[in-house]
Amino acid sequence: MNALRELLALHGFAWQWLLLAIPLPLLVHASAAARSGNQAALRVPWGERLQRIASADALAAKPRRFPWLLFLAWCLLCIAAARPQQLGPAIAPPQAGRDLMLAVDLSASMGEEDMQLGGRLVDRLTAAKAVLADFLDRRAGDRVGLVVFGERAYALTPLTLDRDSVREQLDGSVVGLAGRATAIGDAIGLATKRLQKQPAGQRVLILLTDGVNTAGALEPEKAAQIARDNRVRIHAIAFGGDGGGLSVFGFQLPMSGDEVDEAGLQRIAALTGGRFFRARDTEALAGIYAEIDKLEPVQRQGRAVRPKIERYPLPLGLALAAGLLAFASRRRA
Repeated sequence: MNALRELLALHGFAWQWLLLAIPLPLLVHASAAARSGNQAALRVPWGERLQRIASADALAAKPRRFPWLLFLAWCLLCIAAARPQQLGPAIAPPQAGRDLMLAVDLSASMGEEDMQLGGRLVDRLTAAKAVLADFLDRRAGDRVGLVVFGERAYALTPLTLDRDSVREQLDGSVVGLAGRATAIGDAIGLATKRLQKQPAGQRVLILLTDGVNTAGALEPEKAAQIARDNRVRIHAIAFGGDGGGLSVFGFQLPMSGDEVDEAGLQRIAALTGGRFFRARDTEALAGIYAEIDKLEPVQRQGRAVRPKIERYPLPLGLALAAGLLAFASRRRA
């Protein structure tokens, strides 16, 4: 009974056009009957005697009945072939994580070889790539996007769970790819646009720069106001500075004395409810990790999916049973 109730609660058929074959046996039977009843008569001298003999034979013969059991088997077979389907319960697996946009400076100053990495001298961008790769490894479950900026800002990857693709795009970035100047405001504006559709409270931008805003159509503070209006929190990291210090995420790296707009970055972070970090010691480094970890993951319901359950076994089994009964009844007859 449960199987019958499930069959009656169908959502539809995968190949419903096969149901058109159900009346075919009826049409064939009706056509054959019409042909046999419309034969032309032939007059012969002994016609009356032949008609009496034919009538006697017809009375002696058993009436030919329509094979209803075979027709039932045919109907069930057509229903099974049409693949009846039922929708299962909705499945919407929750996705937990944060939405993070990384904005990385590719201006000319990032090409200065004043960083130590693995005992060798490297440029700032190479050092940043190394520590950001380690950062990405820690973001399992988060959706991460990448924006690079110089004279202009470009989105290299949208928000994605595929951290390997983000890492590949970051590895392929070179100094000067986006121009040799620094458009901090444009980078904030582009990242904000990418984060607009994400749940409020989950829109986070981590800005990494080693200079001051020298290009772009959007002033950094104006861009920060737009980010604030869209509930985007910005954590600004000043990379570089006066004297030795730490890299952004944990390497002991000597910094150059290039100018960094600390005051401007502090205003950007404060305006959006984020934090400003000076990448110069371990305490600052620990602070940024702690702040990111405070961003509680939000349960985002994915698109609900109702799986289609195939229900053809029941009509197929009934068709087989009806066919066997029809065959057995003909044998007995």
